[in-house]
Amino acid sequence: MKTLHIKPKVLVFSGYGLNCEEETKFAFELAGASADIVHINDLIDGIKKIKNYDILAFPGGFSYGDDTGSGKAYANKVRNHLSKDLELFVSQQKLVIGICNGFQILTNLGLLPGALTHNDGARYIDRWVDIKVETQQGAENNKNGRPSPWLKNMGTISLPIAHGEGKYYADAKTLAELNKKGAIAARYAKGEACAYLDLPYNPNGALEDIAAVTSHNGRVLGMMPHPERALFVTQLPNFTFIREQSKRIGKKLPEHGPGFQIFKNAIDYFQK
Repeated sequence: MKTLHIKPKVLVFSGYGLNCEEETKFAFELAGASADIVHINDLIDGIKKIKNYDILAFPGGFSYGDDTGSGKAYANKVRNHLSKDLELFVSQQKLVIGICNGFQILTNLGLLPGALTHNDGARYIDRWVDIKVETQQGAENNKNGRPSPWLKNMGTISLPIAHGEGKYYADAKTLAELNKKGAIAARYAKGEACAYLDLPYNPNGALEDIAAVTSHNGRVLGMMPHPERALFVTQLPNFTFIREQSKRIGKKLPEHGPGFQIFKNAIDYFQK
């Protein structure tokens, strides 16, 4: 069951090459949470405890240098030392997010189906993409779907990516199950970022254009794009256009970018 705090408490994993801890912590705090960056060894040693938090975040980075495949070594360390704590956590209606390398970690842990493999272009990609959120209405979109707490009130948004192994892959049976359950959270789509950058909408060859998936009734989310890098409208690649357009129609320039809503949704989940 959900725990109640004045502010939801977020644990942001760190250590061994994860490098987006500060941005992820900032994003959650901006949305109204209390967040701690915790080295995985402090969890193993019992200095900090997973059970004392409401949200777990596995941020982006290059854990263990991706030497044995993205996310595999870090996932093994979590599995070998923290698997019981993690199983209990996800059984209590709490939230988990994995971003980029964190998504890779969650698939290697088996908390999310499928896997992330090398981009079709065999190159590291750093650019903006458009994604269409698929589970914002859950059962209204799919009779077997469930709304994800992370993705309420979201449609097509632009976010940055930065990865070399971001191609989502799953066998035909798994893909069919994902579609049946409404667990495909977002797909790469043609939107504003692609229009301005004149690039393929699917950047890595992901099967069925999958950019994000969920499990555990939408409470566990894994995504390749980085919402913590799109918290403010000034970060968008077409910001100057948005600014001028707002001036000309007399509309107030929005403060937050599309990534902010994901973190705000997580906070709202505990406060309602």
